Amino acid sequence: MNPEPSSLSPSLAVTVRNLTRRFGDFVAVDNVSFDVDKGEIFGFLGANGAGKTTTIRMLTGLLQPSSGEGSVGGWDINREYEKIKTRIGYMSQRFSLYDDLKVRENMFFFGGIYGLSRSQVRDRIAELDVSLNLSQMENRKTVSLPLGFKQRLALACAILHKPPILFLDEPTGGVDPIARRYFWDLISNLADAGTTVFVTTHYMDEAEYCHRLSIMHKGQIVEMDSPAAIKKKYNMTSIQDIFIHLVDR
Repeated sequence: MNPEPSSLSPSLAVTVRNLTRRFGDFVAVDNVSFDVDKGEIFGFLGANGAGKTTTIRMLTGLLQPSSGEGSVGGWDINREYEKIKTRIGYMSQRFSLYDDLKVRENMFFFGGIYGLSRSQVRDRIAELDVSLNLSQMENRKTVSLPLGFKQRLALACAILHKPPILFLDEPTGGVDPIARRYFWDLISNLADAGTTVFVTTHYMDEAEYCHRLSIMHKGQIVEMDSPAAIKKKYNMTSIQDIFIHLVDR
């Protein structure tokens, strides 16, 4: 029997307090604190090297914090990270797909990792095909797929087991604006269905799709609120202008 999850706040999907990660003398994440509500699209906006990926790696159980505390889905990130890994979906910057496997084979492989039976994976593939249109390329090797389709496949593999919390680390990097908009429509649909989505990006326009936005610079959170509230606070109409203002300051 699994023990009951420990939590800083059971009503929240993610809770973080004074989270820090050092690599030698370099502080990649510097004393950050935030909460993420269930069913929320929570965005981390920042330039490369701002600390976004390091934060996600700590929250997904892939990297131990240097100090601070937090919980994901009610599980403690310092002590129960192995439980966290099985109860979340994670799409990393670098695709974890196997290039030499076909689309369908990748999905069966990841379904097995998450403990799904072959019949459950088949049913889930049929469900996901409605929104992701996977069947048109299911027998192609992953290495031959266009980048936008690789991203769709990576998302499908991350949500095969219907995780309540989904982490997306710069999921739209390198694709054209139309593909990016399509991907964000998928993210919005997941959130509407109750999935909590934690997403990092360095695209300023994508910030508008988040319910709340955390702007990160040099390992610290320099602003956090809804995009509309942030624009009102600084009396600016562009998240990009606000970002530049905060970074320059």
